[in-house]
Amino acid sequence: MTPVRVLLVDDQALFREALATLLATNDGIEVVGEAGDGDEALRRAAALAPDVVLMDLRMPVLDGVAATRRLRLEHPGVRVIALTTFDDDEDVFAALRAGAVGYLLKDVSSARLVEAVVAAARGESVLQPSVAAKVVARFVQLPDAPGPRPQPLVVPLSERELDVLRLLADGRSNREIAAKLFLAEGTVKNHVTNVLGKLGARDRTQAALRARDLGLF
Repeated sequence: MTPVRVLLVDDQALFREALATLLATNDGIEVVGEAGDGDEALRRAAALAPDVVLMDLRMPVLDGVAATRRLRLEHPGVRVIALTTFDDDEDVFAALRAGAVGYLLKDVSSARLVEAVVAAARGESVLQPSVAAKVVARFVQLPDAPGPRPQPLVVPLSERELDVLRLLADGRSNREIAAKLFLAEGTVKNHVTNVLGKLGARDRTQAALRARDLGLF
């Protein structure tokens, strides 16, 4: 497999160095560059063509939200994951509206971060559970629109994730889901993690209950 090319954007050099060291231990990820602010990130992205950008939000010169918006316009194939200390509503919704496909906090585990980077490169979206809960709560409050009701999620579940969710709600184990959908068990585990994140659920039971409340099946 070709490694996922990652650009790190954060105004704290020590954090960038630590993050680069952590990601370098995974053969499926290649850190191709770093930037200390959003303006530098745009220049580095144009020169390095990363697959995924891990973007801090509060930076000098050009903040992460503005940089994400510019990246989505100038380099639509680049997937941006906000990686920040803050999860207040203003930051969360500003980043998602700007085009970020994921939102993680800096206390995320290394394993989860790696999963998120790989998932983003595959075209999937990832949200911290606490962030997903905010998103779900906001959209549930919106009035119903006429016609077919879309998924009440900022980052909808993919068709495959919906398949996994339905089987998960039936009480199937990862191994049983894998056999049913002809997938590797590790792939199912990744899908379950993404489903929990998008629904803001702590566990499989809460995910099933929340999905039913939202009318996902």
